[in-house]
Amino acid sequence: MTATLSPPRSGTPTEDRRAAPRRGRPRATLGGFATSGFLWLYAAISIAPLLLMVSNSLRTSQDMAQHPLGLPLPPNFASYPKAWVTASFETYFFNSIFVTVASVLLSTAVSLLAAYAFARTRSKLFTTLEGLFLSGLMLPVYLAILPLFFLLDSIGMISNLWSLILVYAALGIPFSTFVLASFFRQLPIELDEAARLDGAGPFTTFWRVHLPLVKPAIATVIVFRFVPVWNDFFYPLILIRDRDAYTLPVGITRFFGEYQTDWATLFAGLTLATIPLVVLFLFATKQIVSGLTAGMSK
Repeated sequence: MTATLSPPRSGTPTEDRRAAPRRGRPRATLGGFATSGFLWLYAAISIAPLLLMVSNSLRTSQDMAQHPLGLPLPPNFASYPKAWVTASFETYFFNSIFVTVASVLLSTAVSLLAAYAFARTRSKLFTTLEGLFLSGLMLPVYLAILPLFFLLDSIGMISNLWSLILVYAALGIPFSTFVLASFFRQLPIELDEAARLDGAGPFTTFWRVHLPLVKPAIATVIVFRFVPVWNDFFYPLILIRDRDAYTLPVGITRFFGEYQTDWATLFAGLTLATIPLVVLFLFATKQIVSGLTAGMSK
């Protein structure tokens, strides 16, 4: 009799997986560490000027002249009241708050209604109107400053904060409409049908069904419009002549001219101008990330 040699029995699938060498994991780990290190380095480089600004705002000008890179030991807060009251920084700050908040809210409200109509209505008229709205993204807005100035001057709105609000709101509508319409189109049409069966009209469906679902997009639009309006220097310089109506960017230029040797007061003013943006990003970061990554998992 000839003996038949049976092939060696292999282990269970679990044992095979455990015995199999794990290749590629060290390389992936090394790449992850390199990416994390690069991001931390980039974050440190980005935040270093802010920390230096805050640190110098808590020092005296004499101390900065003697030790340019010294630490605020002990911290001196005397420059903040001087920047806020003496240098009229309070007026510039609240002017910027009023203009920025009002213009962003106005443009967002108009864009929400327009985007909802464009996303949920299928007709040639609305398609043409949407193209007209989005054409504002391609226009060089700074070239329109001359006719815009004469138009506002003819109706007596030069040196009026409402002129800035209307200009900023109009400039923000094309971008906001484009972003919000893309989010409304991602919502299933079954939501509209279910709301219609429950007796809801178009506005009720928009307010109670769709609006809560696009909160990340609204937060994204608000942040992306808040920052350029807050930092804009061009339009307040052209449209505002009264010093009491200056916004922060224009007020800071006068601030530098009057207090160019008082570095502590200058850094205190810059710190105060940065605080609203930092607070906005801290509270809206989660919504911004949700809005920017929406639809990536589909």
